[in-house]
Amino acid sequence: MEALVLRQNQGHVARLVLNSPANYNALSQEMIAALSAAFTQIAGDDTVRAVILAAHGKAFCAGHDLRQMQAARSADDGGRAAYADLFSSCARMMQMIPALPQPVIAEVQGIATAAGCQLVASCDLAVAAEGLRFGVNGVNIGLFCSTPMVALSRAIPAKAAFEMLTTGDFILSDRALQLGLLNRVLPADQLSDGTMEMAQQIASKLPEAVRMGKRAFYEQLRQGLDAAYQTGGDAICANMMLPDTDEGITAFLEKRPPRWAGH
Repeated sequence: MEALVLRQNQGHVARLVLNSPANYNALSQEMIAALSAAFTQIAGDDTVRAVILAAHGKAFCAGHDLRQMQAARSADDGGRAAYADLFSSCARMMQMIPALPQPVIAEVQGIATAAGCQLVASCDLAVAAEGLRFGVNGVNIGLFCSTPMVALSRAIPAKAAFEMLTTGDFILSDRALQLGLLNRVLPADQLSDGTMEMAQQIASKLPEAVRMGKRAFYEQLRQGLDAAYQTGGDAICANMMLPDTDEGITAFLEKRPPRWAGH
């Protein structure tokens, strides 16, 4: 059997590909475990400076594996323990994305629903093809998307998120861009190249600065204004102390490209 998550390296960019098109790349326990393992591997790989999360098939990700979830009902507790394990393991996997040192870009080529939409919202950046559908539509089958809600409500305005959650309606790529779920929308035949271009642009920056900056970005989002400025101040002071930052500023003032050590 082929791996559920494939990894392709291109320079300093790691491209992870969801590889279960037959079930629309559903977030089964096995897929969650495969993604978690891939993220763990990348977190410790200093050669990787940016990550693309893509998918094979018609769907980017259709959410949790409903057949697997229904099968768990045969347990003595009606599946409660299995569901608790599923959603907690999924939450841990989603939280690995902002915790990764490297920026993660979702490359969305197909529909993203429920936990699949959550996966897009959890990525640091997202690029999608034109005319795609995004939704947290579990309410249509009697299951409010309470865990996808967490990432979605932090990525787009609260009223827009609540409307999607309670109506089960889908939004298209252009609306998702307008709301902030996506960074860019491209023609389908330009999606992979456009996403790689963004990843390579990020990968060309001083990796230590990007890693420090990403960590501070998410830390300050959770804080009040005073604490956020303290976090930002600590991060930029530490960044200023890097020898390569000294070289970068000197090179800018001397109107020449920086000569960063080891990069």
